[in-house]
Amino acid sequence: MSNRRSPVPTGRWPRPRPLSAQPNLLLLHLLAVALNGLGRCAHACGRPAGRGGLGTGGRLRTVPQDQPCPLLHRQPIAEVQAARPRRSTAIQELRAKREHVTSGARLVRTWLAVTVGALLGVTPSASRDLSGSRPNILLLMADDFGIGDIGCYGNDTIRTPNIDRLARDGVMLTQHLAAASVCTPSRAAFLTGRYPLRSGMVSSNGYRVLQWTGVSGGLPTNETTFAKILKDRGYATGLIGKWHLGLNCESSNDHCHHPLNHGFDHFYGMPFSMMGDCVRWELSEKRAGMERKLNVCFQIMAVAALTLTAGKLTHLTSGSWTPVIWSTMAAIFLFTTSYFLGDLIVHADCFLMRNHTITEQPMHFPRTTSLILKEVSSFIQRNKQTPFLLFVSFLHVHTPLITTEKFRGKSVHGLYGDNTEEMDWMLGKILDTLDTEGLTNSTLVYFTSDHGGSLESRLRNNQYGGSNGIYKGGKGMGGWEGGIRVPGIFRWPGVLPAGRVIHEPTSLMDVFPTVVQLGGGEVPQDRVIDGRDMLPLLLGTAQHSDHEFLLHYCENFLHAVRWHQRDGGRLWKVHYTTPVFHPHGAGACYGRGVCPCFGDQVAHHDPPLLFDLSRDPSEVHALTPDTEPAFYRVMDTISRAVEEHRRTLRPVPVQLDAPGNIWKPWLQPCCGPFPLCWCDRENGQA
Repeated sequence: MSNRRSPVPTGRWPRPRPLSAQPNLLLLHLLAVALNGLGRCAHACGRPAGRGGLGTGGRLRTVPQDQPCPLLHRQPIAEVQAARPRRSTAIQELRAKREHVTSGARLVRTWLAVTVGALLGVTPSASRDLSGSRPNILLLMADDFGIGDIGCYGNDTIRTPNIDRLARDGVMLTQHLAAASVCTPSRAAFLTGRYPLRSGMVSSNGYRVLQWTGVSGGLPTNETTFAKILKDRGYATGLIGKWHLGLNCESSNDHCHHPLNHGFDHFYGMPFSMMGDCVRWELSEKRAGMERKLNVCFQIMAVAALTLTAGKLTHLTSGSWTPVIWSTMAAIFLFTTSYFLGDLIVHADCFLMRNHTITEQPMHFPRTTSLILKEVSSFIQRNKQTPFLLFVSFLHVHTPLITTEKFRGKSVHGLYGDNTEEMDWMLGKILDTLDTEGLTNSTLVYFTSDHGGSLESRLRNNQYGGSNGIYKGGKGMGGWEGGIRVPGIFRWPGVLPAGRVIHEPTSLMDVFPTVVQLGGGEVPQDRVIDGRDMLPLLLGTAQHSDHEFLLHYCENFLHAVRWHQRDGGRLWKVHYTTPVFHPHGAGACYGRGVCPCFGDQVAHHDPPLLFDLSRDPSEVHALTPDTEPAFYRVMDTISRAVEEHRRTLRPVPVQLDAPGNIWKPWLQPCCGPFPLCWCDRENGQA
């Protein structure tokens, strides 16, 4: 397994000259039209006709195959299946039906390319060059969104017509994986193309994510994001929505971790994250726990103060009144802090910024959705004349599921379904903006989630977190598929084949090298980049993903590893550690925010658990040496890959442990004199 990228092309994509200046380009253009038409024909004969999906409640359907493709003689499907391991799932049937037409298309394309290439003095690969592309890049990321909640991935009860349209017009990935199962490390990996362990965006003490805006931890300044590279290549770069990767280091306005310090020209959104505490919801991330601790401390100090006072008044104790005074003041302070804690959190973490300026503290949630959409539209309109990179990081569908009145009560899945359908509507509005500005065909659009849905977001009989379909586990679980299997959809009209479905392992980290090279940038060679360029896979010029192994961490603990055994068509998954679900027999750690990564609430497996995801994607049937002849060979191969991976790791400061993840008042952003943090510049009030 190699961790370093091979050298990549450098410089801008050369812009094509007019046809009149290139005598041979007309013939090449005719060739491209022929190849593209052939591809569409082959695709139409083997693509899915509908979007039944891959999760629960859906099924895959194919276009009727009773007539041969006009340009290709159709090989009988039985011959295709006989040459491959027989599998009964609908996914494998679809894959088999499509491969016989695409293989024929490749033969004809290769023959045409070689023939005309010989006449024109060019190589076959030149006919597939994307010279002059440098598309606009629009990245859309949902928050805590389960893969089982999307129509094109199998859900038939939550309405997601715009996400489904995106998949219908583009390429859908069925094995797309987050590098972590919680927000902060997953987003760090997405922006840098590196496992979060390499940048220090992990913890070892259970904190998991950044806990406050006013902390010193965050994405280190020496990390290189794809935004930074594309900005240097002339792209206008923007981030709208959630950040959650830190803000300040030494003062409340040094902005060392700010998006503008990581390659973005423009930022509008939440430096922190949406959370239940923003509206003092019953499902609390930190307020409820802190209030309990403060109340216990208050009671201890109050009892101490009363005891000391009684001792002094009855002359049972001697000495000064100083201990009485200090214990009384401490009790009053603890009580006051506990009483106002909810308001303090709302003002400290739930605010909006435009670039370096706080515009709304605290947020006025009924208008947040419209403000986000307005900002997206404004950015696209301002930058439509030049290539742009826009990362829209939705605040949906994280609790507390802030939903406008227009969508409340509209779905059959309660508030979560309402919030999901509103996000889909927002995505549709953003796509409409591209259409209105004439940018659809020149824009690569990508949709995903930062990790799986939160199963523990449940209160009494109401489920406020997402569904992860057939996959086990959810948010916060380092290795189980439900926490890391996420949607992945790419659309680029005229370039990426519409309706294509890819069943190869890919990662959120792959977005980094993919967009960097599309934008004419160079993937850094001075550090390990774990992501792989997906463009050949998306175009169909590569059959397999470049990922042979992918590692799944929980904090800084390695919980699982997958091995894509290409020669045998198997996808192995090894679990070294898994969380202990509570209550017994449940599918999550109910009663906690998320499952832990270490301690007495995790199980260590010796030998490790082994699953064949190609046959058991739900990770139900663990294999043993008695049931799997290749058991020890798989274990040995994965162990050697882990050792090779560990040799590439270097010690770095851990950003999410206590020193960098404790609230510091001098780092707290405030639009007035601290602690009077209140302003509403969106309405012209300060």
